[in-house]
Amino acid sequence: MRIAVLNKDKCKYKDCNYLCVRLCPMNKRGGKTVIADSESQNPKPEINEAMCTGCGICANRCPAEAIHIINLPDEIGTPIHQYGKNGFRIFNLPSPKKGVVGIVGKNGIGKSTTLKILSGQIIPNLSNIDREGNWDEVIKYFRGRELQDFLLKISKNELKFSYKPQFVEGIRKLVKGKVRDVIKYDAQNFDAHKRNLLQGLNIDFLDNDVGELSGGELQKLAIYVCLSKDADIYLLDEPSSYLDVEERLNLAKVIGGIQDKFIILVEHDLALLDYLSDYIYVIFGKQGAYGIISNIKSTRIGINEYLDGFLKAENMRFRDSIKFEVIRARNRKFPFLLAKYPSFTKSYEHFRLVVGGGEIYKGQIVGVLGKNASGKTTFIKILAGVEMSDDAKVNVNLKISYKPQYISVMDMKVRQLNLKAELIEKFSIKDLLEKNIDELSGGELQKVAIADCLSKDADIYLLDEPSAYLDVEERLNLAKFLRSFAGEKEKGIFVIDHDILFIDYISDAMIVFERKKAHDSYVEGYASSVLNVRDGMNKFLKSVGITFRREPETGRPRANKLDSVIDRGQKEKGEYYYAD
Repeated sequence: MRIAVLNKDKCKYKDCNYLCVRLCPMNKRGGKTVIADSESQNPKPEINEAMCTGCGICANRCPAEAIHIINLPDEIGTPIHQYGKNGFRIFNLPSPKKGVVGIVGKNGIGKSTTLKILSGQIIPNLSNIDREGNWDEVIKYFRGRELQDFLLKISKNELKFSYKPQFVEGIRKLVKGKVRDVIKYDAQNFDAHKRNLLQGLNIDFLDNDVGELSGGELQKLAIYVCLSKDADIYLLDEPSSYLDVEERLNLAKVIGGIQDKFIILVEHDLALLDYLSDYIYVIFGKQGAYGIISNIKSTRIGINEYLDGFLKAENMRFRDSIKFEVIRARNRKFPFLLAKYPSFTKSYEHFRLVVGGGEIYKGQIVGVLGKNASGKTTFIKILAGVEMSDDAKVNVNLKISYKPQYISVMDMKVRQLNLKAELIEKFSIKDLLEKNIDELSGGELQKVAIADCLSKDADIYLLDEPSAYLDVEERLNLAKFLRSFAGEKEKGIFVIDHDILFIDYISDAMIVFERKKAHDSYVEGYASSVLNVRDGMNKFLKSVGITFRREPETGRPRANKLDSVIDRGQKEKGEYYYAD
């Protein structure tokens, strides 16, 4: 099967004067494989897939890289849904099961489309792009399969859905007022299920205005609204963004307590996905071109095969294997001191941060872990010189580059940032150069902000939550790049993040932040000294009460189920985290 995909947003037919039409060998012989009419309502080229020989000349020579010619195995079958002529298409659908079904895959290959189909928002067109989808045809297509009954119920509106969207920042614009008014909270007469949800998600900001909520608070509110509805199926699109590890564990407990419901979870935090899911579907393909949904797999096997890049049942390799470098000497010595920072404090009306002195060495990456509102971002801002400590500005007498947690959106082109060529290539930013920064998606904005930070000439780089909105592959590629960047250029890097796998992958040392209530509403945050990875992970995981073991096949950390035999055994030994 051959498919031809044209990314119409990238196509610049006026600049190249229809180069694809002029170069096509079949066109030169009098055929009409690549056609275009500059005077029509749809002036961008179209490719006749039936006539295309797959030579790839149009794709290889397209200056905007807008064309993809892809050969797929015939056994994949008919696309379940296709977005127009030469548009993105998705193959297969997952079969929902009672419990939690996880979906893992990179951005731009159909995860959100899948959720929209399973919630009835999109009726699949079975690649009949000239007319609307028809439920009778779809149900007939899936005849004899487990999915048929589920789709039949969707078509008859017999299932109630509740959906949590991926990007929660939009809630600020759409919803006004205090949280308690938005959720219609009544302390005297409030449903027990909803009250338990508020407690389970630790929603203690009922009197705050929605417009003033932090990213984590917005995420918890969105999750609450989704799970508080009386529904048969709950669809959660990336619920972990902005949540710290303890809040992710709370989310896992809440979802684990939902019985006899369909729950579909799209998530890039593999530790959380592993911890929550009963089954896994892997989506693989090419961004913006096509997505293929695998057969159902057990959670462990599904995640391992996704990391390996090879699906055994499908006999399909879709990329190179990703391995965690557990054999790396965690306690290796870094001989050359780069900088020391002094002890300092920073006081606010209801919070005070206490930091002990520390150091960072050339080529070293220091991971920073801690609960939300424990002072991590304040610590990084003071090192960056963005904020002052109580005593004075902390100055390490070196050049520092800083990527903040919340990225400023500017009305300017990406190319105006003067990003380094190697970083444009590494983070796949070339297609974004002519876009305005205020038009970028969350993941695109994150990659541009990271590249901008690393493009600056500095001795120390400070990255606050760089994994947010990046998919699994982008996170692990970033981790590998940061390791080589620090080592080869002898730079120091501090990284704040809540993704345990990401922090495990990159860290040579760790700083752990703790948050303690001093009195009434006054809270204090404490930063540890710079610890080795094993001690740092043990200290942090003990504070949140969760243990991790190593997956022997991939080396990835796996969270143990609470109160399982392994969990109890590791806690008795004080080994909350196995470094090797």
